[in-house]
Amino acid sequence: MSSFFLVCLTTVITIVNPIGALAPFIAMTHGESHERRARTARRAAIVSTCILAGCAALGGFIFRFYGITLPALKVAGGVLLFFVAFDMINARTSRTKSTEDEQREGAAKDEIAVFPIAIPLLSGPGAIVSVFMLSDQAEGVMRPLALYAAIAFVGVASYVTLKEAHRITDRIGRIGMNVVSRLMGLVLATMSAQFIIDGLSAALPGLTGR
Repeated sequence: MSSFFLVCLTTVITIVNPIGALAPFIAMTHGESHERRARTARRAAIVSTCILAGCAALGGFIFRFYGITLPALKVAGGVLLFFVAFDMINARTSRTKSTEDEQREGAAKDEIAVFPIAIPLLSGPGAIVSVFMLSDQAEGVMRPLALYAAIAFVGVASYVTLKEAHRITDRIGRIGMNVVSRLMGLVLATMSAQFIIDGLSAALPGLTGR
């Protein structure tokens, strides 16, 4: 359980990437009080955690309903995660998470916690696909608990990161944020490549001589 928890935690926190949401969060909460920013961060973390936990619970049903196979999901998910990783390596917000128009629309709203902070900055397509793949591997009783625990941990980490957004950016600066984003992007790119390799190997066993 502990090893699967570490796999889930590493995967989910890398793709959710709370550090990457700092700049949009600060821009959209500019001029607000600390209490209001904390309330927005808390609501965004709760909503994103519920979304990912719901995807973990419904992953198997969605697979059966649409006839999706795990190898197909791994290949498609790996490609999607690679594009996210490429943007992270270049220290920019992935367009699979949110576009500039969505961020501007969110900044113009009174309540930005649900959109675009929780969706799609924290729980975007990449995070949802990752949870789907992890839920397929969560067999038995303990592994699903490990997955939910990892999602909850990332939710708490997202809340703390957004709540302390201004302090974090003041401490590590823009360069520090870019360094963290690039390192996490490199890890995510490696993971996406492994997803694609595993998916192709399972779908086309002749490629590996099996």
